[in-house]
Amino acid sequence: MTDQERRTGRDETPEERADRMWTELIQEVRVAQTGVQILFGFLLTVAFQQKYAELSHVDKTIYIVTVILGASATGALIGPVSLHRLVSGRKVKPEAVRLASRLTLVGLFLLLATMTASLVLILRVATQGSAVTWVVAGVVVWYLVCWYGLPLWSRHRRTTR
Repeated sequence: MTDQERRTGRDETPEERADRMWTELIQEVRVAQTGVQILFGFLLTVAFQQKYAELSHVDKTIYIVTVILGASATGALIGPVSLHRLVSGRKVKPEAVRLASRLTLVGLFLLLATMTASLVLILRVATQGSAVTWVVAGVVVWYLVCWYGLPLWSRHRRTTR
């Protein structure tokens, strides 16, 4: 058994592995794309609401940053689809999988930033309270645990056995 076979735990060619990984990646991206597109669509409507004019300069700045983050996350999470379409049939699937995976990780980071900024804005407007920082920090820690901590812990446990 080669090092590659031990690492993957599967008896597959590099092309079969790339096909499998591509399918898994696209399924993951579909979940993230749905969330970011719904959030981004909601964000786009905020500026057209009457209450928007009443926001403070700081809140408007947070809103603009949030929209830019949402647009960036959308671009990164849709990027793998465009990548696949442009390189399909060119025998570069293993490289395409690596690039799409990186785009997805960047997209997830940008989605985390978008959700954080959205939460800051919503809680600032809704509560006017000082607890906003602590609530947002708690939610961000939760995101980090779910999105990065548990997967990295699991990966570490699996690869150190």
